[in-house]
Amino acid sequence: MKIIRILFIALLVASCTTQAQVPPVNDQIVAASLAVPEEYRAEVTVLGYTSAGRIEVLKEGTNHLVCLADNPSNEGFSVACYHKDLDPYMARGRELREQGIGGQENLAKRQEEVEAGTLSWTSSQAVLYVLSGDDDAFDAESGTAESARLRYVIYVPYATAESTGLSALPTAPGAPWLMDGGTYRAHIMISPPAVN
Repeated sequence: MKIIRILFIALLVASCTTQAQVPPVNDQIVAASLAVPEEYRAEVTVLGYTSAGRIEVLKEGTNHLVCLADNPSNEGFSVACYHKDLDPYMARGRELREQGIGGQENLAKRQEEVEAGTLSWTSSQAVLYVLSGDDDAFDAESGTAESARLRYVIYVPYATAESTGLSALPTAPGAPWLMDGGTYRAHIMISPPAVN
């Protein structure tokens, strides 16, 4: 009986610890929304985390952007917002990661599905905003992430360095460049340098 009691207490403590790691819903919404220009923040859809670690819709939006809250189980702070046309692709990536399929294998699996026509992908240009920083980058009290850095990703399916005039490699801090050129995932990367 004593062992059962100890196991029950250990499970209760573990459950409380997991719940404590997940920020309140409003904090997740505010933090995730910081990745997009202010003019869009009030109308974005926000996906966030439950105490069980699952992703669910925390706020139903009315515009063209979907934001993903910071994953409390990952180190650092990282939120992202993307055009709603990218949502099936992004959701599939999360689903594959839950199955233990990450990195290049995850990308390869989604590419296979896009090319087979079983996974939706944008047929035109679409944006992804990523705001990231250290664990303490987001200040819930002020609703800001002053030390976080914003990166812009603009998907331009099948674009090439030749069709855009962009370099296929980073050339200077903050300069746009084309990554994955010639593929369905071709995208312009813009990573402004840190302000000291």
